Amino acid sequence: MAYSNPLPRGAPTQDYPLVAWCDALVTGHADLGDTLTNRNPEDTELVRLGRLEAQDFRSALAAAEPRQSAAAKAEAQRAAAAAKAQWAPLLANTDETSRSQAFGLFFGLPGRCEHAARRIRENITAPPATPAEVGLQETPATD
Repeated sequence: MAYSNPLPRGAPTQDYPLVAWCDALVTGHADLGDTLTNRNPEDTELVRLGRLEAQDFRSALAAAEPRQSAAAKAEAQRAAAAAKAQWAPLLANTDETSRSQAFGLFFGLPGRCEHAARRIRENITAPPATPAEVGLQETPATD
């Protein structure tokens, strides 16, 4: 199912660069959370979970790195840099209220991030199944 939903604009479509992009996004969110002086316990937990998720992404990237082409590695570096650049203005903002609001607006990562991390870690190269291939059918939207 993770591969049946569209990715956000700017997200890489290949698994290895996507995991680098996901790592940079979740790391940026945790970094932003770390700048807040009056975090509530839920925010502290989000930062902790984000750090764990980023660690998982980095371990998947490290496991898969020897199998990647130079082009895939370069695309991963570009994707991570683009994601980091999105956080840079927020991290540089001196207004803590604005940083706190931005921290609260992060809705998380696409489900495909975790899926892609597992695929690259385990060297799964077969295309992911489509919903139709696993017996799921889309139902038409009704008004």
